[in-house]
Amino acid sequence: MTLVSKNSVVNLPRPVQVPAVSLVREGVARLELAANQSGKTVLRDLFHSQPLRLLFPLESGRDVFQAVIACVSGGLVGGDRLDVTVKLGQNAQAMVIGQAAEKVYRSLGADCQIENSLEVGAGAWLEWLPQETIIFDGARLRRRTIARIQDGGALLAGEILAFGRGASGESLTHGLIQDGWEIRGSDGALIWKDVLRMDGDLAALLAHPASFDGARAYGTIIFAGAAARALLDVVRAELEKFAGLLRIGVTLVRGILLVRILGRSVIELRQAYAALWSLLRHRAADLPQLLPRLWAV
Repeated sequence: MTLVSKNSVVNLPRPVQVPAVSLVREGVARLELAANQSGKTVLRDLFHSQPLRLLFPLESGRDVFQAVIACVSGGLVGGDRLDVTVKLGQNAQAMVIGQAAEKVYRSLGADCQIENSLEVGAGAWLEWLPQETIIFDGARLRRRTIARIQDGGALLAGEILAFGRGASGESLTHGLIQDGWEIRGSDGALIWKDVLRMDGDLAALLAHPASFDGARAYGTIIFAGAAARALLDVVRAELEKFAGLLRIGVTLVRGILLVRILGRSVIELRQAYAALWSLLRHRAADLPQLLPRLWAV
């Protein structure tokens, strides 16, 4: 660029072209575990990219291999995408835990997308243990979890949704929540599919007595394994402890045990969730009837 004045000519540097910076994050986490010759579950393959990280706390006593998924960005905004894949080889045993509550912030229009792929080998045991997902007012979340279970494998999995920031007095008025599950067998055939979809006027959906009836939190526990039918009565007997505090139902669908929990308090729902999860892992796999300290704090 040349600037001409009355008495001189000045050559100015050309403007620097600054490339646009995308604020959208696409995190990937891949974890593959296998049982070695002595039967111990060991790491076989690992990959993670920002904002996802995989951590490995020391398991205590006779408990299973533990892996922790951390989202170091502090939460998700519109347009973010996370892809998580967990594979367990034959006879491997593991628990995959969320490090902390996942926050989905208000979006200006774009959706957050989360894709989870879980593969459970023959004779393997996988626990997919969530912390709660906190949905901010105006958030837009699309999440799908697909589990493929080989013959003899077992999966204990679930999710917790917190509707708004209750401690801040926030309620959901609008946004999108689409949370889907698929369970498939060893041949890839679909066994069970479920999708929760809430769009638009979330306040009306959450308040309706035939819907969530004013609940502030919603939890799902899924157990797919040979012991599912035998555990149905065990869980039903346990539900008496929470009568009057929460609305809880349990059923068996195509050999899959499903527990649904509605609560007006996230803390009370978490307590019931922990009790039922601990019971299921103990009765189904003879594991300690407790959860890791990371989840309990």
